[in-house]
Amino acid sequence: MNKLNSKRIDWLITLAPFIIIISLAGVLFAFPNESNTIISKVRYFFGDTVGIYYLIIGVAVLIVSIYLVISKYGDVVLGEPNEKPKYSFFVWGSMMFTCGLAADILFYSFAEWVMYATNPHIEELGSVAEWAGVFPLFHWSFIPWAFYLVLAVAFGFMLHVKKRNRQRYSEACRPIIGKHADGILGRIIDLFALFALLAGTATTFSVATPLLAAIIVKLFGITISRTVVTIIILVITCAVYTYAVLHGFKGISFLAKLCIYLFFGLLLIVLFIGGQGKFIIENGFQSLGKMLQNFIELSTFTDPGRTSNFPQDWTIYYWAYWMVWSVAAPFFIGNISRGRTIKQTILGGYVFGVGSTIVSFIVLGNYSLGLQVSGKTDFISQYVAEGDLYELILSIIDTMPMSNMILVITVLCMIAFYATSFDSIAYTAACYSYKKLGENEHPHRLIELLWCVLLIVLPIALAFSESSMNNIQSISIISAFPIGIIMIVMIISFLKDLKRYIIEKDKIGRDGE
Repeated sequence: MNKLNSKRIDWLITLAPFIIIISLAGVLFAFPNESNTIISKVRYFFGDTVGIYYLIIGVAVLIVSIYLVISKYGDVVLGEPNEKPKYSFFVWGSMMFTCGLAADILFYSFAEWVMYATNPHIEELGSVAEWAGVFPLFHWSFIPWAFYLVLAVAFGFMLHVKKRNRQRYSEACRPIIGKHADGILGRIIDLFALFALLAGTATTFSVATPLLAAIIVKLFGITISRTVVTIIILVITCAVYTYAVLHGFKGISFLAKLCIYLFFGLLLIVLFIGGQGKFIIENGFQSLGKMLQNFIELSTFTDPGRTSNFPQDWTIYYWAYWMVWSVAAPFFIGNISRGRTIKQTILGGYVFGVGSTIVSFIVLGNYSLGLQVSGKTDFISQYVAEGDLYELILSIIDTMPMSNMILVITVLCMIAFYATSFDSIAYTAACYSYKKLGENEHPHRLIELLWCVLLIVLPIALAFSESSMNNIQSISIISAFPIGIIMIVMIISFLKDLKRYIIEKDKIGRDGE
């Protein structure tokens, strides 16, 4: 292990988020009820009053991704002009998919349609059978992955073509903000980015970990409590991050492949032995068609009369959630995309990332929706009566053949998802701590371990404060607001840099002739 050179560490960027998060966690510990009330009020302003801001950014970024693919910029290689990709498409896609989607994809895939089914907007559109399966596909497909992929090629271009040695949001904004990237403005941008990263991590842990805890409780018959949930979080993260620190990218690629095998193994079991295979395929195909047919309307629906508050409760939350995750995941995707063209990275991301995501929601979601539509069970009534999604998911799995085996596979799959996604986050955050980091350099393990601690503090605070799903969502919505502004600057900076690069390349080509 190389000796840690403290002079290379930007201690303000490293310690300021630590102090902020510890302070916030302390407030949540000490004043849980008051904190939740304040968070709800702030969320109302960002999610309701100015919620259209998130919807506009989502549509705009999707358009930029299409433009990059069909324009001459799509042929630019993220690296040397003739460089070949370091990873095969399967390994690359596995790492991209699993780093971008933590264990919450399983939580939402099983039962997200139930949450939509109880919203008045579904009744406005038609029947639960027709529309409840459409929105999970919309909320987890093209616009969310556009956030990742546009920023991924921007970071990949910055790292592998321009070879800049500061792996930060502020550096990606340099073509627009110039020397201010090294000053106070750059620091503010990076602090916002790191706080959003921590908030996104907290949201994911707070949403998905209780399901993991509930499954373990069911399998081993132990009594669940906040303490149990906290211990599970600590054990998982300690094991996961230690593995990541010791094995680096090689370890992440191994875990990503393992996760993909477990993930698709689970989907195949549910599809072929669950007894709902025909409904899963037919309704999934129909829902995909409805999503594509109504995509523009779904993307721009604001509910101005607030008859259902559907976009405020869901679409705006999801776009904000993916925006805060865009602090880390695109950096990682850009890093592993060296040797691929911009077009290959974006289209490959849509094929592997969006494709795998859609398959997950079609198979797991339509299994329980099929039981609901056929009248064999009534998951909607259970959710309305109890309001407990974790117990609902356990009830769904209980209806499957070999339910205990499926529970075990689900636990292993969730842990593998945690491993790859949070390993990539810890790595990206550690890169932020360095004033400069060379092209083939990696952060010191002690800095990675420091970020391992940081990434777990806020989720534990949320668990102890017993935050509701609404308040957990609020953390992402609030954090995403400044990130949206920074993303716009970054994308404009990238397009400006890309245009200049093409002009210089064409000029060199003409001079060579």
